[in-house]
Amino acid sequence: MGLLLLRFGWRWSFAATGLISLLYFVLFYCFYRNPSEDQSLSTAERDFIQLGGAQPEDQARAAKGAPLGYLLRQQKVWGLVLGFASYNYTFYLLLTWLPSYLSATHHIDLLHSVLYTSLPWLFATLTDILMGGWLVDKLVQRGRDPSFVRQAILIGGTTLGLGMLGVAYSQSTVMALVWISLAIGGLSAAAPVVWSIPSLIAPRESVGTLGGIVNFGSQLAAIAAPIVTGYVVQITHSFFWAFGAAAAFLTVGIIAYVFLLGRIEAIPDHRRSPLPRRRVVFSGLYPRIEDLKAAVRPN
Repeated sequence: MGLLLLRFGWRWSFAATGLISLLYFVLFYCFYRNPSEDQSLSTAERDFIQLGGAQPEDQARAAKGAPLGYLLRQQKVWGLVLGFASYNYTFYLLLTWLPSYLSATHHIDLLHSVLYTSLPWLFATLTDILMGGWLVDKLVQRGRDPSFVRQAILIGGTTLGLGMLGVAYSQSTVMALVWISLAIGGLSAAAPVVWSIPSLIAPRESVGTLGGIVNFGSQLAAIAAPIVTGYVVQITHSFFWAFGAAAAFLTVGIIAYVFLLGRIEAIPDHRRSPLPRRRVVFSGLYPRIEDLKAAVRPN
């Protein structure tokens, strides 16, 4: 896109992204099928999908999924939203401002800035596939605790994102690119794990709703990143505080993953309300046996 921009102008770079998206839409429309609609799916493959925990495609049951309000009251949901929002903030900061940073801070011409920018994204692609995808699956298949494996990649990758602080202090182009690659590489390793979590923690028939909540929160952060960065750079005449703000947000995301998301396990179904608590009345030093029986007796 950068080369198209320099050679043919911004209109052609915009048109190219639109054409690529249109091509993807055509391919998706022609080839994607839900399991129930795929005539080429064998019985063995269909059974394999169901045994893997896939939820059945049932419109009547889907209508009974967890309400939006119920999901918004769950701390696991907020942990996932805040964590992924911190990732997306940093992702879009680099996506929109990296060439300008290299040009303004390290005095690199626009052509070389475009070429250098591609290096961290190539590294991020490798960590995305190898660590966030292949490594997670391999460890789970070997019997490791799935929650621990995913949390390790999730928190470890986001922690590597704090390399943004290294970018802020970098005095050379090489060191800046090293820190940027480390940061975006770690975050990209965590991204596939994040997108797998809604299907693992959502109540039945609520994966789409939870995925929408997570995506909405992360896209708000994505919208804010280039705007906030622009104002910060304009006011301070430096990218130092812009990168520092990204690191601070990532710290919030790490805390959210640890203390709010916690163990990756299903959120209780909203239709299973806990039994009301009964008060145990004490008589003297010990409770009466009748009071204990009344407290544990089901309704």
